[in-house]
Amino acid sequence: MAVVEEKSHQDNPLVEGLERRPIHPTTMVIFGGTGDLAHRKLLPAIYNLAHEGALPERFNLIAVSRSEMSDEEYREGARDAIKQYSRREPDAQVLDKLLEQVRYVPGTFDDDSVFDRLGEDLEQFDRDAEVAFNRVFYLSTAPSFFGLIVEKLGEHGLHKHDDAEVRVVIEKPFGTRESEAKALNRQVLKVLKESQVYRIDHYLGKETVQNVLAFRFANGMFEPIWNRNYIDYVQITAAEDMGIGRRAEYYDSAGALRDLVQNHMLQLLTLLCMEPPVTFDADEVRDEKVKVLHAVAPPEEDEVVRARYTGGMAEGKEAVGYLEEEGVPDDSTTETYVALRLEVDNWRWAGVPIYLRTGKRLARKVTEIAVTLKPVPHLAFKADGSVGVQPNQLILTVQPNEGVSLSLGAKIPGSQMRIRPVNMEFLYGTSFLSQSPEAYERLIMDAMRGDPTLFTRDDEVEAQWRIIDPILESWEKDKTPVFEYPAGSQGPEEANSILMPGHRWRAI
Repeated sequence: MAVVEEKSHQDNPLVEGLERRPIHPTTMVIFGGTGDLAHRKLLPAIYNLAHEGALPERFNLIAVSRSEMSDEEYREGARDAIKQYSRREPDAQVLDKLLEQVRYVPGTFDDDSVFDRLGEDLEQFDRDAEVAFNRVFYLSTAPSFFGLIVEKLGEHGLHKHDDAEVRVVIEKPFGTRESEAKALNRQVLKVLKESQVYRIDHYLGKETVQNVLAFRFANGMFEPIWNRNYIDYVQITAAEDMGIGRRAEYYDSAGALRDLVQNHMLQLLTLLCMEPPVTFDADEVRDEKVKVLHAVAPPEEDEVVRARYTGGMAEGKEAVGYLEEEGVPDDSTTETYVALRLEVDNWRWAGVPIYLRTGKRLARKVTEIAVTLKPVPHLAFKADGSVGVQPNQLILTVQPNEGVSLSLGAKIPGSQMRIRPVNMEFLYGTSFLSQSPEAYERLIMDAMRGDPTLFTRDDEVEAQWRIIDPILESWEKDKTPVFEYPAGSQGPEEANSILMPGHRWRAI
């Protein structure tokens, strides 16, 4: 039987290269363990890693939050969350094994007794197993607690361990302005070394985002044309069809620019535009990303458009406008849509407009990067009934259907030379016959392994804010109007004003 199993393993091409590198025994602590992010993303991600045998052989989980409850009550809540949000039907045996040792520490994050109790639980796990577990502290809390929790870890000696690694994962947003991000960096780095800090941007855990680098640097056909000589312009779109839901308190203080452009979309831009690193070492990759950010100047006022949605049809039903959403102040000037034109002023990209747009309550949910090549110089194909020669486009779709498509000009069958665009497509689901793992699965695994490649470094965060901060400053002076667009539409007409002649937005 063993021989047959080994043969089938060798014959399966999808197994090749999928090695399971061992991870040191780890205790993960989730601050904010009863929150929405923990329930919807973190706990299901940890379960799916356990299901696939990807967790370390010895793994412990501790949750810290304000709600008063016992270990057993927390385990039941975690079980319900995993059953509801896991991307696969949970296996009862795997789930029981994962949750049997989970512990819960109740209390506020400024309470010293919480950290004393946490330290005791961490030491108890080490003693029981006779192993010094690595510690991963995951800060899944409101941003106002990030600095406080790190300081408390330092005060109670939990920021380091003589015989194990200690790492801290910090969720976004990392500051709300450049000055705040710099102050938070100083506060965190007083206690921790930069190598211990993992600033998470879950977009970087998505397969297609990582595949941007693979397509660029592993395929000889793309890299020779990846420059200003061949590329006309680039569009990066992150559109959502849903509204703000119950997030009014957070969203009205953040807005689309802070929520998506400052982090996710600028990260997509860096991966698209960076130079090839000497090696795919974490700091080599991040060095190249920072160089891109330093080459981007903050946009001028006429290169940015902001807007908010009004009532309309979205998700197949009537939708109210942003100002009618529950919890939104009547005098709010927060944007739910922003479009901007940037340029990477370096040798490779000078003169190539890069358009970014993101918004809520748009026609559909889609995140994509569209690279439009320059048109061919001579258009000889002009027969009647011909669409004509359209510029080639390379589309990298991040969500919902992960994949890549390339539009080419092809002859329509018949006696005349008539041309129309056709697509060559690669879809993850059909090519690899498997479901892409959730972004948090990859990132949690990397944090436990100690690989910071897909996490943001301190200088990277500050470079992102250097681009965005002047826009926010301009808006605070009320120089930029807030336009409107109906829910379920393509966005505001005014977004066309930032496009260069001959350029147009792709349909959402």
